[in-house]
Amino acid sequence: MSHPKPRISTSFSYETLEEKLDVKPKGAQLHIGIPKETAFQENRIALTPDAVGVLVSNGHQVVIEHNAGEPTHFRDKDYSEAGARIVYEKAEVFRSPILVKSAPVVDEDLPFLQYNQQIFSPIHMSVMKASLLEKMMEKRITGISFEALKDDSGTYPIVRSMSEIAGSAVMLIAAQYLGSANHGKGVLLGGISGIPPTKVIIIGAGIVGEYAARAALALGASVKVFDNSVYRLKRLQNNIGHRLWTSVLEPRILSKQLKTCEVAVGALGSQGGRTPVVVTEEMVSNMRPGSVVIDVSVDRGGCFETAEITTHEHPIFMKYGVIHYCVPNIPSGFARTASQAISSVLMPLLLEAGDSGGFENLIWHKVNLRSGIYLFKGALTNFHLSQRFDLKYTDLNLLIASQR
Repeated sequence: MSHPKPRISTSFSYETLEEKLDVKPKGAQLHIGIPKETAFQENRIALTPDAVGVLVSNGHQVVIEHNAGEPTHFRDKDYSEAGARIVYEKAEVFRSPILVKSAPVVDEDLPFLQYNQQIFSPIHMSVMKASLLEKMMEKRITGISFEALKDDSGTYPIVRSMSEIAGSAVMLIAAQYLGSANHGKGVLLGGISGIPPTKVIIIGAGIVGEYAARAALALGASVKVFDNSVYRLKRLQNNIGHRLWTSVLEPRILSKQLKTCEVAVGALGSQGGRTPVVVTEEMVSNMRPGSVVIDVSVDRGGCFETAEITTHEHPIFMKYGVIHYCVPNIPSGFARTASQAISSVLMPLLLEAGDSGGFENLIWHKVNLRSGIYLFKGALTNFHLSQRFDLKYTDLNLLIASQR
């Protein structure tokens, strides 16, 4: 039995249905302001002249306060040649819809803030105040914090760079204070042939610890690393590429190692809140006179019981004959490198925001950036801050979805 052939009618036509895609909006021109920082010891600037040049050539406008780049030896001329407009009034910079700051927002900034402004800046949890947040909420500010900004790979690029700088710097600082010029012991950090190497103890195997270990090893020192996370110790060894002496934080072992070391570095991170104290005053009192303690985590309380915050002007104090270096913002002492590091994260981000038609469109498409936002149009979207100051918390994902 033969099947009839299918008949195809010419009047029958296939029609494509319209598919509704989430179309990427047209690019927007950004107006970016860079104020001069007045905050204590803040020498960094968040966008270098090179970065400004790229933004300007992509059609964005940049306004910078007179002498904002001075501490990093970026001159006004460098910025104006890159296409930025130099202004002499703080208020005028703050009129920009997007502010890029290298220090947190402080009380003096509040009167200048605009409604619906977007502010990229660090937030120092330890000095944050409820009154400040409430004022920013009233002005419906969107706040993006350097510390919490995540990139596509889920790491925090700015924190990472600052930690790399701090870790590398730690050994340069230690070398300086061991030398005779600074009334140190007159010991060369590292080692030469025929003389036992200098002993360096590093507490904390995060990025600061890893970079401190790299620098110490490169100088020829003997390095011992303590951390309570075996995973972090393994990662540090893998990243450095060879086996090191490592241990979990066991007070008896730690105490014994500290007694005979020349340099001890505190590089413990803390997941919000205070760094745990792991080196007691007694342990420090048993250390060799003239040895150097550098507590990198001092901005969050420090992991040496004897640590007290010092300044770049007066960086050290002596206790039990031990030199203590406890400057909280080490990267600011290497301000130009730090500025370039921050700038190389923010510049591509701002470009992308411009291409997406504004930052709000960008975070709709790039979910990883949402972790960096602590205020969204005046709503507090950071859980830590809402708990700490008893302010209303709003889920950022819901806010973003509801605005679409």
